Amino acid sequence: MAQTDCCGGSSESVVTTVDVAAARELISPAGGHRYLDVRTEEELTRLGHLVEVDGSLNVPYMFITPQGSRVKNAQFVEQVASLFTKDEQVVVVRPLILIVVVGCQSGKRSELACIDLQAAGFKNVKNMGGGYLAWLDHGFPVYHINHSPPAQGTA
Repeated sequence: MAQTDCCGGSSESVVTTVDVAAARELISPAGGHRYLDVRTEEELTRLGHLVEVDGSLNVPYMFITPQGSRVKNAQFVEQVASLFTKDEQVVVVRPLILIVVVGCQSGKRSELACIDLQAAGFKNVKNMGGGYLAWLDHGFPVYHINHSPPAQGTA
C-alpha cells in the first residue's frame, strides 16, 4: 500500500492507493471492503464489472456530455453517502467511516473521487491504482450485467 499526495503540493489530501491484487483481497468476502466503481453506466455495460454486480456499487464521478466532454457529477458525495446504511458509515460526529475501495478505468477518476470523499469527512477510502485496465492485465475476472460467466483477460 502506498500513500500518494495526489496534487503534488502541500495539499492535506493524501490518498491511500492499493494495487489491484491488494484491492481484490480487500473486496473479497473476507476483506470486508465494498467496491465503489466511479465509471459511467455506459462503461460498466460495455466493459463489465470487477466483482459480481450485487457486490459492487456504482456512482459515476463524471458524466459524458452529448458533445463528448466530461463533466463532474456535482452530487457525487451525496450519492455515495446515500448508498451506505448508518451501520456501514459508523458515524462518530464526523468523520464518516466507509470501508471502501474506489476504482475507475485507469485509476485517475477514482483518485479524484477519493479526494472528494476524504474532503467530505469520509475515512478508510482506498484508491485502486491502475483501475479496470490493471485488473484486466492481471487476468482477474470481469462480470457482465447479463450475469454471463466471468471473462478472463481482455475485454
